[in-house]
Amino acid sequence: MSNALDNSKKMASLAYKALDDKKGEDIRVIDISEVSVLADYFIIANGNSDSQVRALVDNVEEELAKAGYEVKQREGYGLGSWVLLDFGDIIVHVFDKENRLFYDLERIWKDGKTVMLDDLK
Repeated sequence: MSNALDNSKKMASLAYKALDDKKGEDIRVIDISEVSVLADYFIIANGNSDSQVRALVDNVEEELAKAGYEVKQREGYGLGSWVLLDFGDIIVHVFDKENRLFYDLERIWKDGKTVMLDDLK
């Protein structure tokens, strides 16, 4: 089990860095492994425009693909207001500012544990 969690941690770290590289705002990593079977981590960030949201998403997909991780499902890319990338062990949510505030996933998943970047190493 710890090996699977280490793998999830590595994926979350790669996703965080990919978002940070493209100036993603307010990047949050939430460990949901003890409160949900959906995934081990949610990574949430936002961009300032539809094009930045798509650039963030593209970079996450590209960086994780380089490390051998394939996206299992992608939702919302055409809209650019909320894109969900499901990699199995991690789920990446990239919003525009307005939709991030509206959906407030951090509140919904408050039972999860917020993880700092250093904890992913």
